[in-house]
Amino acid sequence: MNENTKKIFEKLTQGNTDEGEEIKLIVADDEENSPADIFEESEGQLAIDVYQTPTSIVVESAIAGVEADELDIEISPESVTIKGTREKNEKIKKDDYLYQECYWGKFARTVILPQEVDSDKANASIKNGILKVILPKLNKSKTKKIKVKFD
Repeated sequence: MNENTKKIFEKLTQGNTDEGEEIKLIVADDEENSPADIFEESEGQLAIDVYQTPTSIVVESAIAGVEADELDIEISPESVTIKGTREKNEKIKKDDYLYQECYWGKFARTVILPQEVDSDKANASIKNGILKVILPKLNKSKTKKIKVKFD
């Protein structure tokens, strides 16, 4: 974020403006001060499908254009997080776009799982631009009987 934009956000969040002082937001059309730069640290949300089989929970997502080294998958027994970056290789001027709906940049998605999974046995693959993460379910009995001992 450039210094002018940072100062504007600091003034807006602190509310410490002098009486009569105006806050002006000027966004130039050049690449250095584009509107995207103001929110450069933001992430897009990854669209996913999550379903289950008798033995696994499966997470699928279309991630065409993402290189394997730009993809990070973190799995715990209770959740899965997918992070990555989709970079556009070609610079296109803003005025040349007729429609711009594709998301370019950082993205992330965390899903809380309905059942614990075995993160050590999980695997992921990409085929035809579709990421598929297979998370084996842990087989834990739902109830357990215990005996009470009297001392």
